[in-house]
Amino acid sequence: MAVACALITCCTLASAQGTAYVSSEKDDALTMIDLATLAVKGTVPTCKRGRHIQVTPDRKIMVACTDANAADVIDPATGKSLRRVPLGDEPEAFDLSPDGKTIYVSNEDAAEASFIDAASGKTLQSIKVGQEPEGVKVGADGKTLYIASEVASLIHVIDVASAKITHNVKVGKRPRRMALTPDGRELWVTNELGASISIIATATNTVIGTIPLEVKGARATDITPVGILMSRDGKRAFVALGKANHVAFIDVASRKTTQLVLVGKRAWNVALDKAEARLFVVNGLSDDVTVVDVAGGKAIKSIPVGRVPYGVAILE
Repeated sequence: MAVACALITCCTLASAQGTAYVSSEKDDALTMIDLATLAVKGTVPTCKRGRHIQVTPDRKIMVACTDANAADVIDPATGKSLRRVPLGDEPEAFDLSPDGKTIYVSNEDAAEASFIDAASGKTLQSIKVGQEPEGVKVGADGKTLYIASEVASLIHVIDVASAKITHNVKVGKRPRRMALTPDGRELWVTNELGASISIIATATNTVIGTIPLEVKGARATDITPVGILMSRDGKRAFVALGKANHVAFIDVASRKTTQLVLVGKRAWNVALDKAEARLFVVNGLSDDVTVVDVAGGKAIKSIPVGRVPYGVAILE
């Protein structure tokens, strides 16, 4: 029975040690990586062109599918979709309310931010924003929503209760993704075509600093940061540098890059395991995930995944 199960792609359940789920823009599937062995243990079919992926508060896996205008909610215990939630036209990215009941979505073609009821899939609100909205981030208290507009180079600050834009904050060229410091005082924004990070003070909604990103031997135009996350203690940020094929470790207090780690081609998005011992880097043009030992600042393994991988989420 165990041998037969191993031959079936989707019968492998989430392992006790945890699983990394990697979305694929070309294969319409998630690749599952066992955290104990760092080996691929199967795939899960999804809707078309899976991109942004996230663990929900009730420990399911949600993946937005741009060409399906929807998200699949995957049960990690069975490896099957529980339901498909409409997200509006061309959903780029999303974030969830703290209780998981509302999905906040950036709809690229419509230049809108949508509020979606997670249970029914009903659109609760749609807000016009700048052209090509992408990154979405909800404040820890669930009261504030941040949307990045790539073309306008703006971060839209939205009051969730009124569904109104309260501030438009000018940042660097083509902002992509965002991370909040654990205390919620700063919002860090990656500027893909600016080779930089803009730091916004959330109390005043003003830019209080810019961190230039450099890689020795790389042209500035090849330093295209996208994915970003913070350590739980807020002391370090991890940034995927796109076409520069590196990830940067940044000391939050000094705003300085402390380490650069060579990974695969077009480092796009990142995730940490629960212990924050390993960083998983999705490489969109080499079709793999690089596992980085955080303490040593070194890549320890490259794992082949689906074609044009986009996002990664870890469930432990």
